[in-house]
Amino acid sequence: MYVKTTKRENKSGTVRYLHLAHNEWDPVKGRAVPKVLFTFGREDELDREAVRRLVASLSRLLEPGEALAATTASDLEFTSSVPFGGSYVLDHLWRRLKIDQIVGRVGQPKRGRRRNMTTTERVLFGLVANRALAPSSKLAAADWITHDVHIDGLPGTDDDACYRAMDWLHEVKDDLEKQVFDEVANLLNLEVDLLFFDTTSTYFELGHADEPVARDEHGERVPDRETDRETDREAGDEAGDGQESRAAGFRTYGNSKDSRDDLPQIVIGMAVTRDGIPVRCWCWPGNASDQRLIRQVKDEMRDWTLSKIVWVTDRGFSSAENRRYLRQGDHQYIIGEKLRSGSAEVKAALSRQGRYTDISGNMRIKEVRISDTDRFVICHNPEAAERDRRMREQLIAQLIAQLTDLIDGSDAVSEFQRGELRGKIAAKPGLNRYLRATPAGKLRVDTAKVKAEENLDGKYLLRCGDPHLSAEDIALGYKQLLEVERGWRDMKQIIDLRPVYHRLEERIRAHVILCWLALLLIRIIETTTGSTWLACRRDLDRLHLGAFTGPAGLFRQVTALTKAQRDLLAKLAVPVPKQVIDLQPAAR
Repeated sequence: MYVKTTKRENKSGTVRYLHLAHNEWDPVKGRAVPKVLFTFGREDELDREAVRRLVASLSRLLEPGEALAATTASDLEFTSSVPFGGSYVLDHLWRRLKIDQIVGRVGQPKRGRRRNMTTTERVLFGLVANRALAPSSKLAAADWITHDVHIDGLPGTDDDACYRAMDWLHEVKDDLEKQVFDEVANLLNLEVDLLFFDTTSTYFELGHADEPVARDEHGERVPDRETDRETDREAGDEAGDGQESRAAGFRTYGNSKDSRDDLPQIVIGMAVTRDGIPVRCWCWPGNASDQRLIRQVKDEMRDWTLSKIVWVTDRGFSSAENRRYLRQGDHQYIIGEKLRSGSAEVKAALSRQGRYTDISGNMRIKEVRISDTDRFVICHNPEAAERDRRMREQLIAQLIAQLTDLIDGSDAVSEFQRGELRGKIAAKPGLNRYLRATPAGKLRVDTAKVKAEENLDGKYLLRCGDPHLSAEDIALGYKQLLEVERGWRDMKQIIDLRPVYHRLEERIRAHVILCWLALLLIRIIETTTGSTWLACRRDLDRLHLGAFTGPAGLFRQVTALTKAQRDLLAKLAVPVPKQVIDLQPAAR
């Protein structure tokens, strides 16, 4: 169907007439011939308003972008394309968790000028989306938001806006974390009966640590008005009960879990549910003691709307004081015990006779009661036991190889040579464990130690204070502590917790919160879809938004969805995006 033009000569000259026509096949003539459907009349007397109404009426049958493309014809120009699927899905989850509303509710900053909370909320979402989709520094994130992605309501930003939003986030982090958890619990119908907690550290590529400042028992800086009074008194306190000095820099040296004791670090804690949903995160100076942190965490979670909680932690939090603290307020614990601690309770638990019960293909358990308040569960993994046996045999073979010359000629070897070799072996803990010295100073393999280690192959010991949990639930609950480890792995490898490009303590803490929010969103996606975030992100990144311009204006259109993308959106209950996202008619 097209507009056909005919000419007619009259006294005033040539007159053109316009017709709406289409071609039909004429079997007699053997060709297509035009058939006039409607005559518009003379071209110079055309009722353009009637034509405009007709075009508008026909355009209703098409998508806006298709109508615009049809009217611009060959003048349409494709100008750009950016990834759209990832930010679209994350934004829907962000709004479903009502984080946009929470940002508006927690209020204006305590100091400084008032801010546009709508813009602040959009910038914060842009930074969270950047951690999940293309982790980078805040300067690079601002450029990414402006040029490399489409974020609804945020056509662009700069690094100053990002830093202002982070400063505000640090001020309201406590209220925001609490309200976000409430929305997550309602949305996912979370039943928080087991709460898993663990810590990690992240280092900084610095030549020196931060200057020490006065801090309270939670690792927060003491306000300036108290600094002079508190620093002198607290910095000199001895570190009794495993407590470090309260005067410390935020980025400082400590026990690195990344094997980088040569670099300053901070300590980060995270609590997650049994489904791996991160509940909250904390930051402490790099020299903070794990034995003290769990008490602060429990205190700060006291006012949250949680049911009875069983805290699940690893061996780093197993002190008697921590156990007493975790039992307070109808709470209980499942804590890993150090098999080689040498404590009387551990020795009694391991020496108690009894049969193991199989609870899965690679786990057997045996419950031992040696206390009125605590229960002990010995877990045994046959596959891990075989692995431990092979590793021990390799270590002993290596030790024997180094001792062979001395054993064969012990009378001829000097005491100095034996001491030199013993010093070299002492630097290798795996070998030194099985080395002993005779009364005469000769070096031998400690067969008694080898026998003792054989009894520990594939075993780990759990201590539980809950009298109602079954031994199977205790063992399986502790095994789910791996969800925290998975959270740390994703934080460091997918969300890129480090390198941290910030110097100020407030912004480092805000950076950790942004990473926590990104982990929360992607963990909800993984839990809902049953797929990994990397696989989901790969499919979503293939959904693009193209920009087209022409004489009639500009519009942005989403590429056609693939089956994988449609299935992913259906699982997440996210609506299919509109085909045309933005339509801007040209100025008249």
